[in-house]
Amino acid sequence: MTLRTRIIACLDVRHGRVVKGVNFVNLTDEGDPTELAGRYAREGMDEIVYLDIAASPEGRSAFLDVIHRTAEQVFVPLTVGGGVREVEDMRQVLRAGADKVSLNTAAVRNPPLLDQCARTFGNQCVILAIDAKSRPDGGWSVFVNGGRQDTGLDVVEWAAEGVNRGAGEILLTSMDSDGTNAGFDTRLLKTVTERVNVPVIASGGAGNPRHFVEAVRAGASAVLAASIFHRRQVELAEIKQAMSEAGIAVRHV
Repeated sequence: MTLRTRIIACLDVRHGRVVKGVNFVNLTDEGDPTELAGRYAREGMDEIVYLDIAASPEGRSAFLDVIHRTAEQVFVPLTVGGGVREVEDMRQVLRAGADKVSLNTAAVRNPPLLDQCARTFGNQCVILAIDAKSRPDGGWSVFVNGGRQDTGLDVVEWAAEGVNRGAGEILLTSMDSDGTNAGFDTRLLKTVTERVNVPVIASGGAGNPRHFVEAVRAGASAVLAASIFHRRQVELAEIKQAMSEAGIAVRHV
């Protein structure tokens, strides 16, 4: 059976609202997360990702409430990231209705957390999110804290370690391309997908249907976008049609 390439809508949530910026800054309000998620489910989105970019202690219970409300109304796979620092945090997010949990900053600070979460809940529930920024030498560095802190880690090496520790999927965001609508960083995608043997989600830079095709040809198993969906710059049906015409298997609505 041919595996279908997934199209994923990403909702960056800050203090209960969906926001979006360019290169991780200049955030603008895009709406209510549950309402947007419901719209995407009706339109035929394959998956939805919630990223709590504030991940502050006072927002954690409110965000769990958002997850719970969404899971009650939206019946597509839901991934949640942000604020998960230990196994118990992941358990709460899954109990609230998430299908998978994305780990980023906490995994960098405490790599064994990936092992612990994978052992407890299964590799299929654990996504390693990597925010990648290009370096002058042609490589990429891992950034954390919402893209504010350079860890000095090499993206490709960290992706490989994360998979060895139990991550069942990589959510790979190009900070250089994020919010630009200029296309995905296909060199980054190709380099990482050649190194790891798990699905890689392309993130950062979607602007038109052709960009989705290019990401898959570079090795992505799924393609994620935010602003072009929030602002209806491109319709999901257009993207799936373009991918299908390019010979890429997708789930038709």
